[in-house]
Amino acid sequence: MTYIVIEIQTNTDGTVGTLITAHSTRNEAEQKYHLILSSAAVSTLPTHAAVLMTNDGKQIYSQSYSHPVASSAEVTD
Repeated sequence: MTYIVIEIQTNTDGTVGTLITAHSTRNEAEQKYHLILSSAAVSTLPTHAAVLMTNDGKQIYSQSYSHPVASSAEVTD
């Protein structure tokens, strides 16, 4: 079985980017999944997420972090 990890990054303009990696063991896939989430927890992106799934499409884990973006009226010098 192959395990797929998807990193999903949503930018302030609403565009979405994905990074996909394949892993031959679940432990390696879980390591990558948690590595993404450790970065996502402190990310400056509005939304940053990770999904761990099998190559036949079964989802094992998914989690996301939302970081509200300050409006230009809230930004001060």
